[in-house]
Amino acid sequence: MTIAGRLRASRRSTPARVAVVLLCVFALAGCSTIKGWFGSKKDKGPEPAELTEFAPSVTVSKIWSAKAGKGEGLLGVRQAPAIADGRVYAAAVKGGVHAFDLQTGATAWKYDSDLALSGGPGVGDGLVVVGGLEGDVIALDAATGAEKWQAKVENEVIAAPAVGQGMVFVRSNDGRVTAFDAATGERRWFWSHDMPLLTVRGNDAPSLGPGYVFVGNDDGTISALAVADGRELWSQVIGQPDGRTELERMADVDGTPVLDGVTLYATSFKRQTLAIEAPSGRPIWAHDSGGTGRVGVAPDRVVVTDPDGIVWALDKDSGTALWSQPAMARRSLTAPAVQGDYAVVGDFEGYLHWLKLDTGELAARVRSGRDPLRAAPVVADGILVAEDTDGGLSAYRLGQ
Repeated sequence: MTIAGRLRASRRSTPARVAVVLLCVFALAGCSTIKGWFGSKKDKGPEPAELTEFAPSVTVSKIWSAKAGKGEGLLGVRQAPAIADGRVYAAAVKGGVHAFDLQTGATAWKYDSDLALSGGPGVGDGLVVVGGLEGDVIALDAATGAEKWQAKVENEVIAAPAVGQGMVFVRSNDGRVTAFDAATGERRWFWSHDMPLLTVRGNDAPSLGPGYVFVGNDDGTISALAVADGRELWSQVIGQPDGRTELERMADVDGTPVLDGVTLYATSFKRQTLAIEAPSGRPIWAHDSGGTGRVGVAPDRVVVTDPDGIVWALDKDSGTALWSQPAMARRSLTAPAVQGDYAVVGDFEGYLHWLKLDTGELAARVRSGRDPLRAAPVVADGILVAEDTDGGLSAYRLGQ
C-alpha cells in the first residue's frame, strides 16, 4: 500500500509541504510496517506477490487507448476518468481536460490549461468540473469543453468534484466541502471537519442522494450533509481511530461512499466496511475487511480491497464474507470496479485483474502499460476504462 502522512500545520498548501508529501510517497511506497518504513533494505518486509500463470476463462479485448497528458506521477491523488452520455472525460496534472468517445476513443474536445489539475473530473448537469493543486475549480461545458466559470477554494483539490442537484460540491484536502452554484460558480455554503494530525494521502469525491451529500472523512467517519445549506444531518463511524500512536489511529475513509438504492456502502483504512441506511445513518451491518478505496457494488454483493492487497466479496444483505482472493497480495491494488460478472482491480505494475464475482477465481489479466494503476477503473455501457499515473487511458470490453 502507498501511505503518506500529512502534518497539517496550516490550511494552505506550501511548497515545503508538497515536498514533504512527495518525499513520503517516495519513501513509503509498498511498505506495510514501521520497521519497513524506517529500517534498512534488509528489513523492507515481504515482497509483492509474484503473478502466476492461469488459464483465462473470459476474453478481454482492448478497444482503444489514449493520453490525457502528464499524469499524477508520485502525487498520490488516484486520478480517474469520469464517464457520462457516451463520453470519457479525463484530466491530467499537466495537459488540461480531454473528452473521448467511449466506444472508439476518438477525441471530442480538449481544454488547455497551465494549471496542475489534480482533482477529477466530475460530471453532471451538463458540466465537467476539475480541481487543482492550488485550489482552482474550473467548470466546463460537457458538450463543447468551453469554460463556464472558475472559482477557488483554500486548499488543494485531489478528489473529483460531485455535480448534481444544481450544485457542484468540492472536497478540498483540508477536510472542507464547498458548494458552488452549478450555473454561476457562486459559492453557496461550506462545511468544515476537523482533521487528525496524521492521515492517509488521498481522498475521493462526495456522493449524492436526493437532498443529501455524503462525505468520507479522514477521522474514519462519514457525514451526511443537506444539499441546500450544508447542515450536518448525521455522522457515522466507519473505522474507529484507536491505538497508542497517530499512525495506529489512522482510520481514513478515502473512497467515495457508494449509494445503492437507500443503502450507503463505505470502507476505511481500519479495514472496516459498513452498510448504512442512508436517510437515517443507521448501521445495517459491519465487516472487518476493507481499505481506503471505494466499494465495488454488484447485484448481490459488494467487493473491497484491503491494505494487504486481498480482495473480498461481502454479501450485500448481511456483510458475510463470501470469498477472499490473496493472489495479488502486497501489489498496491486499486479499489475494485464491477464489469459484468467480474470484479476488476489494477496494480502497481500496470496489470488489470478480472476475478469471477461468484467465486473470486482469477478469470483474466492484461497489462495496460508500464505505469502504476492507482485509481479504481470506471465502467459504463459494458466498457471498462482505466487511467495510469502517467495519464494513459485504456478501454476494455469483455467477450470479444
